[in-house]
This record gives sequence, C-alpha cells and structure tokens, in this order.
Amino acid sequence: MPQIRVAVAGAGIAGLAFAAALRRTGIDCHIYEQAGRLAEVGAGVQVAPNATRLLRRLGLRERLRAVAVAPQAIEMRRWDDGTLLQRTPLGGPCRRRFGAPYYTLHRADLHSSLLSLIPPDRVHLGARCVAITQDADAARLHLSDGTTVTADLVVGADGIHSIVREQLVADQPRYSGQTIYRGLVPAERVPYLLTEPRVQLWFGPDQHCVCYPVSSGRQVSFGATVAASDWREESWSARGDVAELAAAYAGWHADVARLIGAAETVSRWALHDRESVDRLSSGRVTVIGDAAHPMLPFQAQGANQAIEDAVVLAVCLAEAGPDGLGAALRRYERIRLPRTSQIQRRSRDNAKTFHLADGDAQRRRDTAAQTSSGLDRHQWLFGYDAEQAATTSRSS
Repeated sequence: MPQIRVAVAGAGIAGLAFAAALRRTGIDCHIYEQAGRLAEVGAGVQVAPNATRLLRRLGLRERLRAVAVAPQAIEMRRWDDGTLLQRTPLGGPCRRRFGAPYYTLHRADLHSSLLSLIPPDRVHLGARCVAITQDADAARLHLSDGTTVTADLVVGADGIHSIVREQLVADQPRYSGQTIYRGLVPAERVPYLLTEPRVQLWFGPDQHCVCYPVSSGRQVSFGATVAASDWREESWSARGDVAELAAAYAGWHADVARLIGAAETVSRWALHDRESVDRLSSGRVTVIGDAAHPMLPFQAQGANQAIEDAVVLAVCLAEAGPDGLGAALRRYERIRLPRTSQIQRRSRDNAKTFHLADGDAQRRRDTAAQTSSGLDRHQWLFGYDAEQAATTSRSS
C-alpha cells in the first residue's frame, strides 16, 4: 500500500511534535517553515503531565530531564503583601498521581529536543506558505518562491496567524485587553525566588505576574500582564520597555519589583484568542496547535494542547485504511474539539478571575483558592492521556 504523503506548514512545537509522532507510526512527512533558521524566542513554557507523558513516549525522557526543571509546587499569592492564597503540590506527588512529571523549560530547549527527532532533510527552511489549494485527489501547499508542494494531506501547524486555518474560517482575532511582557533573568540575580523550584503567581487588579526557573535552573522566566487598549501587536519578537513594565507594577510585592528590575530586556505581546471552531478539517487539510485553537496563556496549556493534537492526529492517520483519510480526520476532530474548546473557555475565564480588583469578588476567589489546593482539581487536565483517548476511540 502506498504511504500517505503529508506536508506540514510550520516547524514550531506543534509541527515538530506531529512529525515526531507520525514518524513513530512509520509515516514520513516533510515540514515547511517560513523562517530562514530555527530559533525559539527567549521565553519559558510549562509542560504538564498530560504532555510530558507523550513527550517521553516519543523518546525525550532523558533529554527533557537534562534541560528541564521539575518545580515542587505552584503558588498563588496576593499582589501587594505576598499572602499565600494557594499551594498546589507538584514534584513527587504529581508524578506519582499522574505517572509523569510537571516541567518548566526554556522554549528553545523544548523546540530543540523535538527537532532532534526529525531528520534534517525533512525540515525545509525559508519556505513560507502563502496559499493552500486542494481537489479530490490532492492538497497543495503554495510557497512564496513559487514552489508548489503536492500531498495527500496538508497539516497547518503555522501558529496563531495561520494561512492554513483560512481554509476553515476567516481569522478573527479577539483582543483580551491584556498585553504580556516576557523576559528571562539569570538565576543569580533573583536567588530569593529559587530557595525551592516553584511556579509563582501574584494576582492583582487588572494584571498578574508569573515566574519559574528554566534551563536547568540557570534562568528564571517571567510573564507579566498589563491592561492596555493601545497595543495590539501579536509578535513574540516585539520589544517592550522594562521601565514601563516596572512602572505598571509599582506598589506590588517586593519580590515582583525585584524580578522585573533584574531584567535587561523584555518582549511584549498583545494577547488575543479566537472563538472555538466547529471543525478542524476541510477535505485534505487540517490544523493543529495554535492554528487550530488559539488560546490565552492563562492555563499554561498552549504547548501542551499542541502536543496532544500532534499525537492524536498521528494515531488517527496511522490507523486509517488506504481510503480512510476523511474518516481519520473526522475522528481527530471528534476527539480534540470538546477538550480544546473547554480549555479555551477556561483560559478566557481566568483572564477575569486572575485580575479581579480588591473587593468582594476578589475575597470570594481567594477563599475558594485556599480551600482547593490539592491535585484533585487537576485530574481532568493532567490525568488525560491523549494517545489512549485516540486508541480507545477506534470503534466510536
């Protein structure tokens, strides 16, 4: 039986994870990336057990252990006096409960780990997708240099500004009213944050700050949101102003002020999401990751859901018969849409919950947080096995 020809637009975390998952099933693919060289931005990423278990199965157990940090807890605090509102244990309790660790990493380390699983000749750089066409027999990825790539299936892993997504729905960004500043600080500048490796968040009126160690503990990655109506640029590379960020956090807890003050540079990104779609595929074209379900980062699940997508789609394609592409894509959609739509909604809800002004609603939030500090509430998220979900969906 001839092998299905798969072309992937985008060599970010979603595209590389999909290529690695697909290769594990014995199916080859080629990836087309618009950048002339592969380099992830200087920011951190949280990888929860629902994704680390999948990355381990792809063969990255030892590599991730070498570059990641395993935080011992997630701590949520008040913005002004640092009062602890909630401590969720991670480390050993999380690993034992869910069978996989919770990691914090530099995005570049996760990206390079995934890239190590893909033969170099399968990743084509400087190959910007400008259009997708298809007919009953093939899908075609049209590149900016005039080249046309013909495949049985085109997979859009081309991020939040996806060209491939346009096959399904017109891009309609929804601005959250928030921008986020991201930065990295050498660990020796903020030793008070590293007495125990933790994910730490401070919640306050209209904004919040989060930080955690990355790069085997050599750096601390932070993200600090600021309400803004005049900044709409969705670009990981847009430069921010450290002084403006520090001014926005004047009066916050000393740990936050010292963290921001230790940064030399920051990037700034306007936070948008999109409404959930009711389908992920059209004919011979489908999407994964941010191209499928752009979400706000307020559940730290963007990369995790991209990895889940990648594994589920690979399983569905591998188990499809010679004429089963349509059925495989419908199965992928049926498995993924309910979960990713729920996480999109929760991320959007957290944009409000995290940023409550001091008052009755804030006190109710804090009381609820203090009475729900265990891992039970994360079972639906961290305990989910996307590969198992795909495998057990065969007959549904």
